Amino acid sequence: MSTLDFTPDEMMTIAASRALGNDDVCFVGIGAPSAACNVARLTHAPDITLIYESGTIGTAPEALPLSIGDGELCDTALTTVSVPEMFRYWLQGGRISIGFLGAAQLDRFANINTTVIGDYDAPKTRLPGGGGAPEIASSSQEVYITMKQSKRGFVDKIDFFTSFGHGEGGDHRQRIGIKTKGPTLLITDLAIWKPDPETKELTVVSLHPGVTKDDIQATVGWTVKFADKLEETPAPTADELKVLRDLKERTRIAHEGRKVERKGEVA
Repeated sequence: MSTLDFTPDEMMTIAASRALGNDDVCFVGIGAPSAACNVARLTHAPDITLIYESGTIGTAPEALPLSIGDGELCDTALTTVSVPEMFRYWLQGGRISIGFLGAAQLDRFANINTTVIGDYDAPKTRLPGGGGAPEIASSSQEVYITMKQSKRGFVDKIDFFTSFGHGEGGDHRQRIGIKTKGPTLLITDLAIWKPDPETKELTVVSLHPGVTKDDIQATVGWTVKFADKLEETPAPTADELKVLRDLKERTRIAHEGRKVERKGEVA
């Protein structure tokens, strides 16, 4: 792979990182959200405040964490507070500007399922669950979502409401007493989406390089709406790719080392 070749996953992570700024206080989800937030920290937003659910504030990990309990988060944080303080004072207190989440299933109004696939009482697949995501979705000033597109994930009707997005659309959040903006941005491996200002239905506003409208529709379980002025997402720069790839390589080395240690302990 040459310097300026990039994968859809790299495009998604870098496009998501660009949405963050120095002044953001970001509640970070594990996985793709964590990668995007840390790329932002290592490139254009060095003063961003990253907060993880375990209570770490201002963390700056050298490698991406496997979970919110990863010691790297606490080791590099400015401070660590209790989980009740994290949720009551920081999150419910309105001090989080961006909640950054992933999803297993997503519908056209950005409602998220991370609980079960299929019937709740007899699911086809039991997922990790909500954790703090339901609170993040309702209490963060706004929510960004990263997710790879597929018909299995982008569905007309999610199997379980784990994290409330825009409900049935329109002013549903306000009608049930949620005062925050909710999901304002969805970044996938193919495009950038934003909710329609009135209906709140997710709308494609920018296609990643080489992606067509047909590519989008083929991976979504509802009829997709596209913005009248559809843009093309700027391709990753050489610097952005280097930062992301170096981060992923440090992560690979760190986690492989842990596997070797655990294997040695078992032996």
